[in-house]
Order: sequence, then C-alpha cells, then structure tokens
Amino acid sequence: MKKAFVIGLILTATLVSGAFIEFFHAKSENNAVKLEWKTTTESSLREFVVERKTVNGNFITIGKVAARGENSYYSYVDEAAFKSSEYVFVYRLKLINTDSQFSYSKEISVSHSLSDVKRTWGSIKAMFR
Repeated sequence: MKKAFVIGLILTATLVSGAFIEFFHAKSENNAVKLEWKTTTESSLREFVVERKTVNGNFITIGKVAARGENSYYSYVDEAAFKSSEYVFVYRLKLINTDSQFSYSKEISVSHSLSDVKRTWGSIKAMFR
C-alpha cells in the first residue's frame, strides 16, 4: 500500500514601511548567497538596502535594489560572502520610502556552504588588502 504525504507551505505577508513582503528568503548557491523576496503592495517605496551580518556581528550594507512597484519579484546575489570565515549569515532589508523614512524587514539566516578551496583563497586574498 502506497502512502502519500502532502507538505503544506503557508505564506504570510508582512507589512513593512509601505510594502507588504510576501516572502523573503536566502539560500547558499554556487559560492554565493542568493536573496529573494516578493512584494504584493508597495506605497511610496524608493529602494531596498540589503544588509548582512555574522551571528555575533553588526549589520553592514552590501547592496541596494530600486523599488519597482506592486507585485514585484526581487533578487540579490551576495558574491562577497565567501570572503568571510563565518558559515552563518543574517540578512535583512532596509526599506526606504520616498520621504527617506525607513523600517526593516524580518531577519533571516542562512548557512553558507562553500568549498574549502574557495574559502581558503578568499582568506588569503583578504590578508593582502
């Protein structure tokens, strides 16, 4: 007798600074970390500022993405993640309105899998900067 299992996924939208964020997630992919998010509603939103930190560190700005309007899908690739000796990163979005008011999305974390060769080379290059 075969048994079928159904796994459900519930998406919840989060209201942040004039935008409903349907989802925001990250995954380790090809020696980088890919962030993806989708908005359902945007009101007076100018841009997203992508921020990253290590588990015990402070957030730093790593990039910016211009707002495109309602029902938009966004992605950002953090290609500098391999330069760190850390394996777990925490990301958040800073949403900036046209009047320069801002707020933050929820924080998400990702375990970054990276080859030892790539990690070692990134560490060696960082020593000579």
